[in-house]
Amino acid sequence: MGNTVRILGAATGHTLARGELGAIVARAGAGKTAVLVQIALGCLLDGRNVLHVGLDQTVRKVCLWYEEAYGNVAGRSARDRTSAWDTILPHRFVMVFPREGFTVAQLESRIAELSEQGIFHPQILAVDGLSFDEGEPREMLLEIARVARENSLSAWLTVRTHREELGPGDLVPPRFSRVADLFATALVLSPAGREVELRTLSPATATEAPCALVLDPTTLTVKERG
Repeated sequence: MGNTVRILGAATGHTLARGELGAIVARAGAGKTAVLVQIALGCLLDGRNVLHVGLDQTVRKVCLWYEEAYGNVAGRSARDRTSAWDTILPHRFVMVFPREGFTVAQLESRIAELSEQGIFHPQILAVDGLSFDEGEPREMLLEIARVARENSLSAWLTVRTHREELGPGDLVPPRFSRVADLFATALVLSPAGREVELRTLSPATATEAPCALVLDPTTLTVKERG
């Protein structure tokens, strides 16, 4: 687990400032959820509270993503893996919503309920499944950033793009470029042969770091390029 966490930590800084947004950008099936979960696992191992929000998913499905990712990267004895898992589990809370009709106001209300009742005080928000296909997502993203600031959160979001969007020389797909300025950092997943490359972008400066990370197609774990 430590190696994967170190790799993603180096790529993302692992720490967004309060109110900042990070994006994981890819077409369907490229591994957005897998990367999001591994970033969240790194935060959990750091002792930070992660609120995972899944749209059009079940709690069980989300939990299976975490269990499988942890099992693939833990690299310890069965007893040590179980002990570490039991230690980090209280730092995670899973919420699910139907995508249709989802509003940030709903999420904000649920976060307030958790905090006011002393049930859970999130520090990291991981949102999987927001749709960028219809309407203008900027207003929703601004609201998520506001909720993050007011609740001392940083937030990672998956952004689905389409195969045909990225042209030669493009750093970011047009669907994401419309709102890229709202994100402090972004990981763009691009299929390359049997692997998926992870490019780190700084949307504010429209620059990217050299591609040194790939997603293993078998385990869906992040590793350094061999």
